[in-house]
Amino acid sequence: MTDILYEGWRERAARLAPHTDHHIGGAFVPSRDGATSPVVSPRDGRTIADVAAAGPEDVDRAVAAARRAFDEGPWPRLAPAERKAALLRLADLVERDRQTLALLVSLEMGKPISEADGIELRAVIGCLRWYAEAADKLVDESPRTAAGSLALVTREPVGVVAAVVPWNFPLTMAAWKLAPALTAGCTVVLKPAEESPLSALRLAALAAEAGLPDGVLNVVNGPGEVAGRALGEHPGVDTLAFTGSTEVGRHFLRYAAGSNLKRVWLELGGKSPNIILPDAPDLDAAADTAAWGIFFNAGEMCTAPSRLLVHRSVAGRVLDRIVSRAEKLVVGDPLDPATAMGPLVSARQRDRVLSYVQAGNAEGARLRAGGSTIEGDGYYLRPTVFDQVEPGMRIAREEIFGPVLSVLEFDDLDEAVRLANDTDYGLAAAVWTSDLSTAHTVSRALRAGTVWVNCYEEGDMSVPFGGVRQSGHGRDKSLHALDKYLDLKTTWIAL
Repeated sequence: MTDILYEGWRERAARLAPHTDHHIGGAFVPSRDGATSPVVSPRDGRTIADVAAAGPEDVDRAVAAARRAFDEGPWPRLAPAERKAALLRLADLVERDRQTLALLVSLEMGKPISEADGIELRAVIGCLRWYAEAADKLVDESPRTAAGSLALVTREPVGVVAAVVPWNFPLTMAAWKLAPALTAGCTVVLKPAEESPLSALRLAALAAEAGLPDGVLNVVNGPGEVAGRALGEHPGVDTLAFTGSTEVGRHFLRYAAGSNLKRVWLELGGKSPNIILPDAPDLDAAADTAAWGIFFNAGEMCTAPSRLLVHRSVAGRVLDRIVSRAEKLVVGDPLDPATAMGPLVSARQRDRVLSYVQAGNAEGARLRAGGSTIEGDGYYLRPTVFDQVEPGMRIAREEIFGPVLSVLEFDDLDEAVRLANDTDYGLAAAVWTSDLSTAHTVSRALRAGTVWVNCYEEGDMSVPFGGVRQSGHGRDKSLHALDKYLDLKTTWIAL
């Protein structure tokens, strides 16, 4: 992206005319009551657009459209190869409009434009194509049964899926839900975060252009406590998939219990430990990766390695290198291709992260880098590093969702594992060591859905992703994600 002038991105931003209404039943429609809410860009605090804000009636319309498309429309009844073709067309259209979508993501949530294009859109296109290619490769079963009968085990789409996704990777998280659900033959109501609806609405327009039948993909915008709750409680929704905070995940489980007992799949928060042992194959690489991991996407990552557990014998060297990288990191306008870290998504999120900085100082941790805002428009915070952190401090226990690293030291391997598992979460973890036996033992002992050894944030669409404990349940990515959107039906036939 660096070959495109900074001014070029700013000029494109000025010319954008994003969709602002809900996408329901194949058409863009305003809210029934005319309600709107502003989308504010964190790069400068200015309103990009006023988008329709859904109330319960709008959610009813979207669910009804999805219900009709599932019960009466062609999508669930198409041959898998036909759904594959439609999803591949959608992937091609996303590729065609890649720069526009990247610009929308960058403007609405502050991701640097180089990462919006090079990481987010690349992931979205790859996800759509991967599940499209899987569509006609799923097989049913015919177990061997007693003589005189035939048993068939078929995979049936669950029906209407509600997908509620966050703002930190607005299109990637949407694709992780939509692609397997659509591949399975389900219809979908997508609710993006209030901060980042514009890219989702563009995706809905491309889905219609790709030939997805009316009502197969619907997008409703609105606050979680209204639109999200209406989806969680709606009797017409068969399955709900959510990525976001643990607190909101609890609400969705309550909504399901109080309505139709819909299945709810949750990918929630994290406080991921990153363990650096003295025999790490390359201490400098481990330190560089630790810094990259916590400052990437301004730390607004559920898997961010926000707890660095480092052996006391190498802690000084590792910490000095991380502090140096934090101080040199280029923080600024996400539309500048030279920017390495953009703003936090909103003033509220910036203030929340600052409250944790204040808590760290008050509880006795030592601030080694950052901890302050950057003057000017927008919601910018300097990369922040604390050491002398104790396990009971808030910055060591609670998900901050910002560029704040807490460094804890340990003396032996047992202590490292104990510290790593001393959390309510269980999304991800990492260990750096040259010893294969240690790598195997520690990775098995860590209570996390993903463990990286001598790396961080490695992934592939063929590999499942998700957490344990209060980081949720169920898996995104891979063929395993399809299980969330398919029911097993047994049919007995007497011969």
